[in-house]
This record gives sequence, C-alpha cells and structure tokens, in this order.
Amino acid sequence: MNKLRSEFLLICCLLVLAGVNALGQDSKQLRHFMQQGPLPSTAVPYGNNPKAGHYVKSGDARIYYEVYGRGKPIVIMHGGIFGSTVEMGRFIDSLSKNNKVMAVSTRGHGKSEMGKSEPNYEQKARDINAIIQEETSDSVTVLGFSDGAYTGYYLAATFPAKVKKLVAIGAGTWKKGWRDFKVTKEMAFGLDSLYWKQQVTLSPEPQRIDEWFTSISKMYSSIEVKKDLFKAIKCPVLVLSGELDQNAPLETVIDAYRLIPRAQLGIIPSAPHPVFLVNFDAVWASMKPFLLL
Repeated sequence: MNKLRSEFLLICCLLVLAGVNALGQDSKQLRHFMQQGPLPSTAVPYGNNPKAGHYVKSGDARIYYEVYGRGKPIVIMHGGIFGSTVEMGRFIDSLSKNNKVMAVSTRGHGKSEMGKSEPNYEQKARDINAIIQEETSDSVTVLGFSDGAYTGYYLAATFPAKVKKLVAIGAGTWKKGWRDFKVTKEMAFGLDSLYWKQQVTLSPEPQRIDEWFTSISKMYSSIEVKKDLFKAIKCPVLVLSGELDQNAPLETVIDAYRLIPRAQLGIIPSAPHPVFLVNFDAVWASMKPFLLL
C-alpha cells in the first residue's frame, strides 16, 4: 500500500462528513470536531460534565472519564487526535439507559494529561484497565472508535479477563510506515478553530499542545499493529466500518476480522471513517444484536 499523507486522508474524511466548516456557531457550546450546526441546548456536555467527571492516576498521567447510568459496565473511547468524548454522545445517550457507561477522554485528549513518555497503545490499554479497576469488579463491554478501537484491541489482548465483548469501529490491520502523519497546531486550527479553542481550554496542559501534536504524529507514523495482537483476542469482537473509510481502508478491516478468532463483521454502505456520525441508525442496528448476545 502506498504511503499517503495524513493531511489528504483527514481532509477527505472531513469533507465527506461536514461538507464545510460550521462557522458562526456559539463558541461556548461544547462541540465535536467539524460539527455541522449546534447540538440541542439540552445536550449533555460529554467530556466536560463536572457532575459525572472522575480522574484516575495511571502511570505518569491523570486520566479523565465520566460515568453515566447503572447496570452492566461499558467503556466508551473516542477517536484519536481530533477525537473527543462529545463525538460519542449518541452512544452514551443510548447505552446509559440500561448500563453503567464509563466515557473516557483518552490520554492527551480533553481533560486527560499527556504524561511524560511517548504515547503508545500499550499505555493506553493500561489507562483503561485502571479505570475498570476503579469502577467495577466485573468484566466490561468496550466500544471504541478509530484510536479508541485500537486501544480496545490492545486492552482485550493484554487484559483478557477484563473484556467481555468489544465493538471496534474504523480500525483494521496497520503496517508500519503505510501512513505518514504530520499534523500540526496550525493545520488543526485551520480546519476547525472553534473546536480546538475549546480543547485548549479543557486541557490541563495547554502549553504542551505543540509537543502533543509532534508526539502523536510520530506514534501514528511509526506504529505497527501486528497480526499476533488480533489473534490473541479471545472475547467476541464486532468489527464495524464504513465502506468508504479513508483512515482504515476496507481491506484492512476485513483482514482484522479474519484474524480475530471470535469476530463478526459489519460494513455500512457508502459511509466514511466517522460512520456513526453519518449514519448512527445503521451502526446502532448493527450493534444491538451483538450487545444482546
């Protein structure tokens, strides 16, 4: 597979999702990246809700998460770099009706600290395990999108007793060097300045934003998600993807599905990487039977 610059991939994805940047919105209202129009005034400010917020110390960082509802435990993780807890809002709304939902702002995102070490999925898996240990003695269902899905793969492989089921959206096999990430603050703010101004306000370490973009770009450019990782996952996994996913191309998603011993596959036609933001109803309909098994 040819190397593709991250700028091209991200811009293609965002054009499909948003059409144009949503200018003129209330900059004080919490929003997800490249959001079209404001959320309802009654929307919960996921990712910045003091009534539901908690911190756990994991390694060298404090990780922020929010808890909603009661019942069987479910962990929800957003996408990377441009991801935030608020983008997972409809999942939280739906799942918290009958479950205890732990919605995580993953390391370096939202109100969670970066830590001092270079970012990696092994550490992110340990972060989530720390939250699970803090909140429940039971095993959990995990729902992750993109970066959150890869963290879910590592969590399930590393802590098999803690993960009952995994829903992985937009995450396939990943060969080292197949993508070249060069994301900068200038690029990010140019795409959606309102969103990034909010994120800087939420961040406990706003002075480290340039360092964060550099370190996370380095991680994504050099990472390799090996076949052995997928084969080591013992729990049932629903691998979901948009047919036109630019960040996790369809062939990589199918490869992951074939490698995971107990996997199911769902493909949403004509949908891009943020498939649930484009067609939530189809994603939810695909998830429900799996969650009820």
